[in-house]
Amino acid sequence: MINNNESNKINLNSLNQTVDENNSDSLANKALTWWGGFSLRTKLLAIATLVVSLLMTGITFFALNSIQRDAGMNDTRYARDLGLLLSGNVTELVANNQKKEISNVAEKFWRSSRNLRYIFFTDAEDIVQLGIPISATPTSTDNQFQLTRRLKLPNELKKRPQFPLVRQHTTPQGQVTDVFVPMLWKGKYLGTLALGVTPNKKALASAALTREVTIAVFISIWVLVILGAVFNALTITRPVRELVRGVREISKGNFKSRISLPMTGDLGELLTGFNRMASQLENYNEANIEELKAAQIKQQSLIATMADGAILLDSKGKIVLTNPTAKRLFRWEGRFLEGKYLLNEIPEILSNDLHTNIESILNREKESDDLRCSLGEPARTLRIVLQSVLDTNKVELKGIAVTIQDLTREVELNAAQNRFISNVSHELRTPLFNIKSYVETLYDLKDQLSNEEQLEFLGIANSETDRLTRLVNDVLDLSRLESGKIIQLEPMEIKPAIEQTLRNYRLNATEKNVSLAHEIEENIPSILGNFDLLLQVFDNLLGNGLKFSPQNSTLKIRAYTWPDSCPAFPPNNQEAPQCELVSPLPKVRIEIADTGSGISELDQEKIFDRFYRVENAVHTEQGTGLGLSIVRGIIDKHGGEIRMASELGIGTTFWFDLPLEQSDKDELLTQTISNTENFSDSKVS
Repeated sequence: MINNNESNKINLNSLNQTVDENNSDSLANKALTWWGGFSLRTKLLAIATLVVSLLMTGITFFALNSIQRDAGMNDTRYARDLGLLLSGNVTELVANNQKKEISNVAEKFWRSSRNLRYIFFTDAEDIVQLGIPISATPTSTDNQFQLTRRLKLPNELKKRPQFPLVRQHTTPQGQVTDVFVPMLWKGKYLGTLALGVTPNKKALASAALTREVTIAVFISIWVLVILGAVFNALTITRPVRELVRGVREISKGNFKSRISLPMTGDLGELLTGFNRMASQLENYNEANIEELKAAQIKQQSLIATMADGAILLDSKGKIVLTNPTAKRLFRWEGRFLEGKYLLNEIPEILSNDLHTNIESILNREKESDDLRCSLGEPARTLRIVLQSVLDTNKVELKGIAVTIQDLTREVELNAAQNRFISNVSHELRTPLFNIKSYVETLYDLKDQLSNEEQLEFLGIANSETDRLTRLVNDVLDLSRLESGKIIQLEPMEIKPAIEQTLRNYRLNATEKNVSLAHEIEENIPSILGNFDLLLQVFDNLLGNGLKFSPQNSTLKIRAYTWPDSCPAFPPNNQEAPQCELVSPLPKVRIEIADTGSGISELDQEKIFDRFYRVENAVHTEQGTGLGLSIVRGIIDKHGGEIRMASELGIGTTFWFDLPLEQSDKDELLTQTISNTENFSDSKVS
């Protein structure tokens, strides 16, 4: 039980000790936290003030201590000298036992000095023989000075009887200096002279004055320290604080910050230099901002005018910038996309394909990547190129530049080119095979064939050769039209070209019993055109119309001036053309109409495509399938557009416009270039 109590006491003591240590640590931490909350300037000012105060306090303490020590030494020296002087005057009298003379001498000393507190004479047994002050001085007997009282002398005096002893003690009336002087006469110890000396009032006054002056100096120094601190705050600390504030504003980008303090000297030059530096930084910043804005505008203009789509992502895959092409490709018109993840804004099928590529670049596994995909309806072929954007040190990833190339045109052009080559190869192979077959037959079996058979084979070979020649010529004509070369248009009359074409087909029409007719406006104005190319247009259109016209039908060519506005036609004029748009230029309209079998709506959509032949569906006529494509190309070169209207069993009408001689050639050239580009684009259809 005793052991448990003792252990509990020990544990309690340990707990108390731990709590005390924790409290002390907590106080220390609080003190450190409190001290750490001050700025460096405040800490330096506090430490400097503390050092100065400690130094001045030490100096003051040392000065006061020196003054007090000097005052005490003066009092001690004065009392010692006074005791030795009195002892020198009375020692011989004591040796001769002249008590009355001793009393007179002591009385004179007592009265001559205001600093004497008491005077005692003792014999060798330390019994007081004479004491001053006394209450009375009777003169009737000699016993009146006899005192029967022993004076207790210090032990140090007995150890060194030949030396006087001086000590000080404090009484209710003030400090008293005790002097004990042994009286020796011819080597014999006669007794002791004891004096009590109070401090010299003049010395005390001088010491008090010195102390007061010292305290005044100490207070003055403190006042000077405080004034110095205030002066430091006004002349040094405040400018430094303002300078620090200005530096912080500059570091935040506020180059308009200035310091307005009326300072001179080095601090004034420092503040003036800071303001000058801030002004230069402001000017430099404004110049840089203007340059950056100009560069940014140039970059944005360049990106906006790019034919390819451009998207800039940040280091997290969020959209920073998109150009109009990218918005058009992904149908983002009118949407605010900045700050959104690209993978969340594109179609899901593309997002799934692109996710891995973007993550690999964001994780620095790759510097660049690309992929192809098919998107939208109708389908478009896109090539997406990803390129990482690094900082100037090529270390930190800043973002990803995404370029979207629409390859639909190239893919379709390649497909059209392949189809064109395939069609040309097929069209060339058939006549060449026929020619080769009949020529080989004639070569191998010429003796076995009759003259009629030989002539028939030669006729077929000749016909296939003409067919091959027409095909080659059509391909060459089409190639020239697609080359983009601008043809020379000259003033010409349209009537001779129409009449020559009709003469060329008059015999064929008579054999087929088809009526050829023309309606040409009287005084029709001259046009700008190429005579040979227009002859080819009339030949193709009239030949096609004759090819698909049955017997007893009519094939007619009309030519008339087409006004630049649509007039209100009278109801009885049912054959008047109906315009769709207001024409910016006066034109001559050409119409070629037949009353043949007509063309279906499906064939009308493809009638101007290369190698498309209507006979592929009806299997009645043959041809290269390039005639109408050539016609379209020639009309485009003349700044016009060929159109058609057809209905099965009723007939077909083709019409186009030709520019007048006085037409604006610059506007006509612009329209021709636009038509040529559209004609080239139609190769992919």
